[in-house]
Amino acid sequence: QVDLVESGGGSVQPGGSLRLSCVASGSIRVINDMAWYRQAPGKQRELVASISWIGSTNYTDAVKGRFTISRDSAKNTVYLQMDSLNPEDTAVYYCNVQAVTLAFFPEDSWGQGTQVTVSS
Repeated sequence: QVDLVESGGGSVQPGGSLRLSCVASGSIRVINDMAWYRQAPGKQRELVASISWIGSTNYTDAVKGRFTISRDSAKNTVYLQMDSLNPEDTAVYYCNVQAVTLAFFPEDSWGQGTQVTVSS
């Protein structure tokens, strides 16, 4: 089993910044892709950004140039630096990790979600 703990959400004014963190722990042999998703009220969950085990990144168009995903593989941690935030970024942000457990089982794990609110 792989557990994820997210932190860093909160409220910020338009134009502000936040940094989300997600730490994975448990029966981990290797972590492959790590990603951040978000779900706004009344909308489907969407992929915000992802990063592969070799550091290749992918962003949804709405956040390109404003958000940066990174990872510290030694700490099993993924980050999302969010700059130039606007009200449309308001959502619950979820961490997702694709891992292989010590027993060689694939695991698709989700964090509990952290609220990000952008409002003046």
